[in-house]
Amino acid sequence: MTTEAIVAGVGMIKFAKPGASDSYDAMGATAIGAALKDAGLSYADVQQAYAGYVYGDSTCGQKALYHVGMTGIPIVNVNNNCSTGSTALFLARQAIEHGVVDCVLAVGFEQMQPGALGSHWTDRPTPFDDFDAACDDLVGNSQVPLALRYFGGAGKSHMEKHGTELTDFAKIRAKASRHASNNPLALFNQEITADQVMAAPVMWDGVMTRLMACPPTCGGAAAILCSESFAAKHGIDQTVRIKAQAMTTDYASTFEARDMMQVVGYDMTAEAAKQVQDQSGIDIADVDVVELHDCFAHNELITYEGLGLTPEGTAQKFIADGDNTYGGKYVTNPSGGLLSKGHPLGATGLAQCYELTHQLRGTADARQVDGAKTALQHNLGLGGACVVTLYQAA
Repeated sequence: MTTEAIVAGVGMIKFAKPGASDSYDAMGATAIGAALKDAGLSYADVQQAYAGYVYGDSTCGQKALYHVGMTGIPIVNVNNNCSTGSTALFLARQAIEHGVVDCVLAVGFEQMQPGALGSHWTDRPTPFDDFDAACDDLVGNSQVPLALRYFGGAGKSHMEKHGTELTDFAKIRAKASRHASNNPLALFNQEITADQVMAAPVMWDGVMTRLMACPPTCGGAAAILCSESFAAKHGIDQTVRIKAQAMTTDYASTFEARDMMQVVGYDMTAEAAKQVQDQSGIDIADVDVVELHDCFAHNELITYEGLGLTPEGTAQKFIADGDNTYGGKYVTNPSGGLLSKGHPLGATGLAQCYELTHQLRGTADARQVDGAKTALQHNLGLGGACVVTLYQAA
């Protein structure tokens, strides 16, 4: 017997630049408190917790949760690179669906450092050795920071295969800013034009300007999931349910295809989307609103096709027709996405859950997508893991 997981409560804090935030434990505790308040529950109601973060010592989850309560419940610490938050959500959903518990917490937080991401363990092989080698082979340009080479290389591959232009990525970034202008939780909510994106400092000639990349930020977000019976017993709003969810990791094609789009997870995305569609019986074409992993504008563009929002090779037309924004086929990243909020790795997936829950409740204020009933979440981490989640309003 399985039960659908209800999203009982969500909480999120406004993300901040490194050095301008509270400590990771305080951010996590604040997000948890907001989610509990939103659900109308106390910490004593929570039976398990999954805490996601990438940069931190062991048991940081306990440090954050102990600010809220010390009830002896299982606390599992989760690290899956940039998909950490949605991995915590994935584990929480499994626990509810299979009747292990009736009320579970997923929280993600990150206290980031300024500058490019890097390893803190330099005395051993990194999980990115094979990815770095593939990037060196396919892209070169070793003077460009590695993350830019990964995702810029994927965008460059799309440009070469399908005629995509740099201005298409600029249009995505400009769209993100328009959406973020209605989001009080977006760190960067000043509207900018595609021309301004193009005029920003060049990070990789012909491939990327600075405004096409999301910055590292610090933050926290949380979600409370519960069973249907628990929700009924406690008078919890049952509007938002997780109808399907899939996690994929890398396939042989990641390296064998010799294509940077595959190296950054295109096949993981496509397969996770297919699994979610098969599980739910809901066609991706019937989705109303999408929060997807736009760590770079380039990744947003290739993810349109990976998720099946538009056929492969048609993203340029998809953007030109306005099918990625209000009035089009799908509203993608109504929150402004990572490009506008920044990317505190452990918190990102749960911040996406926060946004989509409010969209399906109809409580997203000025950024509300009219009539939103079905929502899709995509969170990607290199190394690698991809989580795609389908939500539906009751």
